[in-house]
Amino acid sequence: MARKKAVVDSGIARATLDKGLLLVLTGNGKGKSSSAFGMVARALGHGMKVGVCQFIKGRSDTGEEAFFRRHSDVEWRVLGEGFTWETQDLERDTAVAREGWETARAMLADPAYGLVILDELTYPLKYGYLDTRTVLSDLAARPPMQHVVVTGRGAPQDLIDAADTVTEMRDVKHAYASGVRAQPGIDL
Repeated sequence: MARKKAVVDSGIARATLDKGLLLVLTGNGKGKSSSAFGMVARALGHGMKVGVCQFIKGRSDTGEEAFFRRHSDVEWRVLGEGFTWETQDLERDTAVAREGWETARAMLADPAYGLVILDELTYPLKYGYLDTRTVLSDLAARPPMQHVVVTGRGAPQDLIDAADTVTEMRDVKHAYASGVRAQPGIDL
């Protein structure tokens, strides 16, 4: 343990930079958005203002939204109309994503936000509703100490390359595969 402590202490001593981080939470496993919302709680605990932009999802009945909307330092925006397989309208999905990006872009330009969550942003990028280069340019132009978390399956490689931290969630076992529907407090 003394050797381990020395290794850990050495790593901590080398980490001297402070900067706004870009995190990407991707993969087919459960917990991407849940992890991001855990960071919302952490940011609020440090007195930060938080912006949440939910792409694709069109529902406003989740537990996390109900909880965080009560907090005056959280701006929560549902920017989608539902999953693409539900809407079946490519033109409308593209227009909604582009309108949503304008909302996200405003948060990314505002240094008052210490943390911005771009929930399910990978889908509009993956499906071509948003231009990845434009999104990456807007992310790069954000205030230097603003943290951003992007969630969703299938993160494009350019986004992964731009990120400071990337976590890929992997399914080992999921209740849905056994016929269990989404449960309040766990899935929504």
